[in-house]
Amino acid sequence: MTIDQTLDMPRASARSYAPARAHFPSAGRAADSGAQRVVHVLLIDEDELLFPQQVRSALPLPFYRVDVVHSGGAGLELLRAGARPEVILLDLRLPDQSGLAVFEQIRTVDAHIPVVFVTMTKTADCAIEAMKRGAFAYLYKPLDLTRLRKAVDEAASIARQHAKMVLVSETDVEDPDGTLSGTCPAMADVYRAIGRVAAQDVSVLITGESGTGKELVARAICQHSARAKAPFLALNCAAIPEALLESELFGHEKGAFTGADRRRIGKFEQCHGGTILLDEIGDMPLGLQAKILRLLQEQTFERVGGSETIKADVRIIAATHRDLKARDADAHFRRDLYYRLSVFTIRLPSLRERGDDLALLVQHYLRRYSRELRRDVRVLAPETLERLCRYSWPGNIRELQSVLKVALLNASGPVLLPSFLPPLAAEEPPAPDAQPHALDIEAFIAQRLYPDAAEVYAETHAQVDRLLLPRALDYTHGNHRDAAKLLGISRQTMRSKLRALGLHVAYTVHADEP
Repeated sequence: MTIDQTLDMPRASARSYAPARAHFPSAGRAADSGAQRVVHVLLIDEDELLFPQQVRSALPLPFYRVDVVHSGGAGLELLRAGARPEVILLDLRLPDQSGLAVFEQIRTVDAHIPVVFVTMTKTADCAIEAMKRGAFAYLYKPLDLTRLRKAVDEAASIARQHAKMVLVSETDVEDPDGTLSGTCPAMADVYRAIGRVAAQDVSVLITGESGTGKELVARAICQHSARAKAPFLALNCAAIPEALLESELFGHEKGAFTGADRRRIGKFEQCHGGTILLDEIGDMPLGLQAKILRLLQEQTFERVGGSETIKADVRIIAATHRDLKARDADAHFRRDLYYRLSVFTIRLPSLRERGDDLALLVQHYLRRYSRELRRDVRVLAPETLERLCRYSWPGNIRELQSVLKVALLNASGPVLLPSFLPPLAAEEPPAPDAQPHALDIEAFIAQRLYPDAAEVYAETHAQVDRLLLPRALDYTHGNHRDAAKLLGISRQTMRSKLRALGLHVAYTVHADEP
């Protein structure tokens, strides 16, 4: 009898299932191997027919694999035997025990597996209680299939991030992801700082230019701390509209504002006992800064529209590319919050400050992306490295990664020549031996369509943005407001895209923008 047959047995048989042959791979294995990403979902639900069919129709093969057990005990046996699905869908009403009791036991096995509750009633207080204790989300029956897919995809993304252990190394490593590497004195200082502060339960402020790897440092601190087995959440304060950021962090009560049709549990409640990274905290609105300050001082807060005082045991790591002292001088950042956050400060060096580390990183990412993009490039021409070393890298490591991806897609043959590199910024003229750079969208898509390809949609849009955004800013002489209006997007969206792509426009004008 196969495992799949066993998992779909009637309930009585499922309870007696011996889980030694559990067939879940480790979370993120498909992604790490470069194969098509398949999201592995474990459904623990008492319904043997209709509901599992609904879930499988919403999460179809080959992009998802849904395995089903019909009792809490059977699901826990799988997990204790070493099964690690990326997402667990858990019914609150099970034949052998409550869903909340099963959830607490799941947390003792592996607190990093995101759990999405499903419930028949819209007044499920225990689902809300589970959210307080760290559940990822809860959904109502009958299922909204679009919401289910969105919740599962977001949860799987978080699971994959937890599965990537951040390595701190002073030498080059073969690990394709989650690596802090370098031999320069500035990076050695960073490693020592991580070692000193990780075990101390204090706030940490990570500073440095965009694209230097601040989130990797935050994850390394968490993974070497006493909270390593507790949840870790990262939130980009600049990427969420101001009107939604407070609710995202602190949650809200039903009726708190228009559209608040149910209670929402915020990130601080979900992350109780764990660590939260507030990325780009320099862009947080002043009013919200006061609430963060109270949380740091008293470890308490209220949800939006609520009066109940909630305790939250959360370690806060903040990151920013801005000078917070300068932001204090122009009344954009609270001085008292800055002092609370910067109990311990780690400054990440820019790529141009890291000397010979650039060559190490180029070789590292060349190996990694050659595998991912299925390109047979084994040698870096000396002229290519020389050109890369001459560049100032305003977008830092994120820009380096993007440039090497484009170069590999342009490459033909085993040697990466300077002619394969794209122009390295709006202000830098192309190298004499460089070919004119224009995106052939049909050729790009043709190169990316192969059996094990993943994220073709996102990569294609990123390539279009890489060409479109600088040209829009060039047309508006660097005015972000006018460029965003021209593109039909918000300034915040445009800035987030520029940061994500490591793009830099030297003459950008900020004086007319708040």
